[in-house]
Amino acid sequence: MVNFKVFLSDGPAYFPDEERVQFATSLTEKVKHRLGAGYEHFVHKGEFTTIDGEEVAVFRWITRTAIAE
Repeated sequence: MVNFKVFLSDGPAYFPDEERVQFATSLTEKVKHRLGAGYEHFVHKGEFTTIDGEEVAVFRWITRTAIAE
């Protein structure tokens, strides 16, 4: 299984900067990141950026959902 280094862009102002770089197994599926009592959802639309000399996929925030109880 391949892991892609990705950057989670946009989203709520309280999203911690130190959690923005993550790994994803696919560039075509949503990334769902747990934060507090919910999940932040991000999608890749073909954009890339360079972080520390490495090209990474940019996933843009689309929505937040609550954790089901």
